[in-house]
Amino acid sequence: MAGQRRRAAGALAARRGGRGKAYDRAHFDRWYRDPRRRVATSTDIQRKARLVVGVAESLLQRQVRSALDVGCGEGNWRAALKAIRPGLDYVGVDSSAYVISRYGRARDITYGTFGTLASVDVGGPFDLVICCDMLQYIPTAELSCGLEAIAGLLGGVAFLEAYTTADEVTGDRRGWVDRTPAHYRRAFRRVGLVSVGMHCWVGDALRGSTAALERA
Repeated sequence: MAGQRRRAAGALAARRGGRGKAYDRAHFDRWYRDPRRRVATSTDIQRKARLVVGVAESLLQRQVRSALDVGCGEGNWRAALKAIRPGLDYVGVDSSAYVISRYGRARDITYGTFGTLASVDVGGPFDLVICCDMLQYIPTAELSCGLEAIAGLLGGVAFLEAYTTADEVTGDRRGWVDRTPAHYRRAFRRVGLVSVGMHCWVGDALRGSTAALERA
């Protein structure tokens, strides 16, 4: 696995500031705009968005209509998703005061943390739930609560991109929680999620619609 493919910089702290870590403008400048350090370009995000939308629409057998982006940062997935489905209803959730102040209203982002996601008024269920490159920054004590909330809000496909002790990763290691692949699989299964490959998972709404070899 090429290390250059595995770059990480989480956007949603478990609590405001997350272990003293500031998700301020400097954080996003460093990890998303500085060409020497950035972990994802707009092209990278667009590629992932096309993958996830394709998986969801294949299983839903219709176009996706709604998406919840947990730990959305500055809402970069919003533009990528709306480029594919302009009428899509997007809701972002993030704990960064900088993000909420600057982009909250314009980009449909509301304040929330992963551990208290169940108490955030986001509506749902959603055809897509996205947690891109941020689960490895969530303390284990709060991981289960957030995943339970995601499972309850999921009406289609969840893209749960997380990196583990088995991956070669460069990028932001501050606040990183080392977990094995088995740890994440157990956590996802515990809330009723089933893998359909490439970081994509389904819950109760679509489990019965998947074929045996679609389930990883």
